[in-house]
Amino acid sequence: MLYSMSRDEQLSYTEALRRYHGNIQSAFDMYLYNLYLLAGITSYAEKDRERRLVKHLPTDEDKIFTDRLYRNPLIHTLATNKDLQQQIIKLQFDEHTDQDNVRKIYIDFAKTDAYKTYLTAEDIDESHRQILLKLYKYCTSSELFNEIIEDYSANWPDDKSLVIGTIKKTIKGLPNAADFLDKYRPGDETVVDFGEKMFQLVHHDDAKLLAIIEPILKNWDADRVAIMDMILIKMALIELMTFSSIPTKVTLNEFVEIAKSYSTDKSKDFINGILDRLMKKLDKEGKIKKEGRGLKD
Repeated sequence: MLYSMSRDEQLSYTEALRRYHGNIQSAFDMYLYNLYLLAGITSYAEKDRERRLVKHLPTDEDKIFTDRLYRNPLIHTLATNKDLQQQIIKLQFDEHTDQDNVRKIYIDFAKTDAYKTYLTAEDIDESHRQILLKLYKYCTSSELFNEIIEDYSANWPDDKSLVIGTIKKTIKGLPNAADFLDKYRPGDETVVDFGEKMFQLVHHDDAKLLAIIEPILKNWDADRVAIMDMILIKMALIELMTFSSIPTKVTLNEFVEIAKSYSTDKSKDFINGILDRLMKKLDKEGKIKKEGRGLKD
């Protein structure tokens, strides 16, 4: 949103803040949609079993086939979670989804060795978890699955890594994590106390931040610094000087990682160098105050 505001003079702070909150909700909705698709794909195991049962000449594989994937107790946790089911209805996932595409993903996954091994596995409890992780990994590498998500939300490329990581944590926590939606639902501590506060401070203290940065640039003119790089440096400065519970090393590492995804190829080294010099300067001036042992390391 900071970048959007720098490119669009008509975009007000109020509107940008509204979009910020909307994008966060969109990421959570995508998390829910991924859970919905995961459960939907497994449901075709039951239909697969029914199809095999009515075959006139069933194969040996047909005879031993079970709908174990669909009856997986971890999937049952999702199917019986009232909060999740209410959200699925509210967000109209059924209307947004071509079920034939979901079926195709199941059919393709059913051909894998991982799935065939699962059907005859004896260590059922752990196999249930592992097959869901393998299924989801298969999905996220599937062109069709990614197309389904992108059709639902254009933000998928940006939020993909966040959603995938959260889905994996959810699977690993089932079936005991009955409150998983509350655990991963965006909360005020993250969205308001951290994100909104950083957004507000970077926007309103722009001139003050630039005055701190410019002397560190040495032979660089501030106007020559890539817009995204300058925004990331300003955000890192706010985090260093304002959020006392975040270690300085974490700030440095995180913004270098963000630069890899959102800026130029050379940005990570540039930002790393500028932030390193800024940290030393601010520390010397007593402007970095961290709470707890080791937070300035």
